[in-house]
Amino acid sequence: MATTRTLFVTALAALTLTACSNAVPDTPTAAHYPESQPDSGPAGGEIDDRIDLDSTDLPALARLDPVLLMALHSAAADARSSGVDVYVTSGWRSAAYQQRLFDDAVTRYGSTDEARRWVQTPNNSKHVIGRAVDVGPTDAADWMIQHGNDYGLCQTYANEMWHFEVATTAGGTCPVPLDDPSDERAEGRR
Repeated sequence: MATTRTLFVTALAALTLTACSNAVPDTPTAAHYPESQPDSGPAGGEIDDRIDLDSTDLPALARLDPVLLMALHSAAADARSSGVDVYVTSGWRSAAYQQRLFDDAVTRYGSTDEARRWVQTPNNSKHVIGRAVDVGPTDAADWMIQHGNDYGLCQTYANEMWHFEVATTAGGTCPVPLDDPSDERAEGRR
């Protein structure tokens, strides 16, 4: 018969192996990433409302791909000279934060399939690897849709006018936006 100590050591080893795994579940797991997890809040890339591009001390900007950040800074400076202020409403996100957003979308929309139309899983999100940014307000997103390709920035999803990625060279032609994040063409883009 196993002793209590043996059972404890076995359980601790299993828990340690589970905690050390870097695999991020593709399906929602209620309360998988609790609010108190260290990746929550600004450290996880959360932005309360919006931040300006000078907030480079925040992980949401600091952990963006340098090419994306440089393109964003250039575009925002030119937009500002046209009278349009560009703010970041979401940038880099931790996998924990992305999972929580996905879990919330499943609750809001009622299914994983419908949630995927609006939120990628951590395994597929370009936000998690710092290669996507959401901008606002609406006039900034409109400006970026019209001029973003001058900086290599493209609207990636037709249903998300605020979501931009570097998807062409500066001055190039942006690819046609995918219908939404669940578009089968989005798979494997990471």
